[in-house]
Amino acid sequence: MNREKYTVRSNERLTAGNGFTPDLSVWKMVLSGDTSAITAPGQFVNIALPGRYLRRPISICDWDSTTITIVYREVGVGTLDMTKLAEGTQVEMLTGLGNGFKTVDCGTPLLVGGGVGLPPMLGLAKAYIAMGVKPIVVAGFNSASDVILTEDFASAGIELHISTMDGSAGTKGTVMEIIKDLEFDCFQACGPKPMLKALAELPKPGQVSVEERMGCGFGVCMGCSCKTTEGVKRVCKDGPVFDKEMMIW
Repeated sequence: MNREKYTVRSNERLTAGNGFTPDLSVWKMVLSGDTSAITAPGQFVNIALPGRYLRRPISICDWDSTTITIVYREVGVGTLDMTKLAEGTQVEMLTGLGNGFKTVDCGTPLLVGGGVGLPPMLGLAKAYIAMGVKPIVVAGFNSASDVILTEDFASAGIELHISTMDGSAGTKGTVMEIIKDLEFDCFQACGPKPMLKALAELPKPGQVSVEERMGCGFGVCMGCSCKTTEGVKRVCKDGPVFDKEMMIW
């Protein structure tokens, strides 16, 4: 874990708002600074914001030797503050938090992202590409107005299979409508709990990234504890990625 200052390089709106709740816009921020603590896709950062007691945990979308990319949804006062961070602003962040996804040699991996659970799948997909493995990536959204990161995945040479609840883009329904017709050997997923639960019921090995409200972000406060088959685990420290067999839904 690193605690360092990072500089905002860009902070752009990706969507005007959620198809069902118009004020929930999604943003993409690129920050420059030390990325040495990031070791796996699916880890997260914890951002300190002026005047806010608790930091904001945000999953890492992508990173390189000098920059970190995060994608976040404006859902409260903290993320509203984040939308106002201008280019050149310095923020303090804890980086390299949590245990991320493991790239696994399973044949064909399926990567599934629901809404703003899609961003960490970009870093994971790139990790597989670097290994010479081309994953299948499926993304689920409420409507076409929510769809994000299609160009980023295309730049990595990966096509997104998209589902929307209202049928305005891709396949109508949940991601399961697409997945039932795909051939794959294992899965890794991040998104809403009902989606993760449905995937965990598939007869395939898998990893899921779960979400709980966090306080400290590094395992001290126990505020993000969840029950597993191996006892109580801290999502921020022991997760957020767990093998599907561990989860008690």
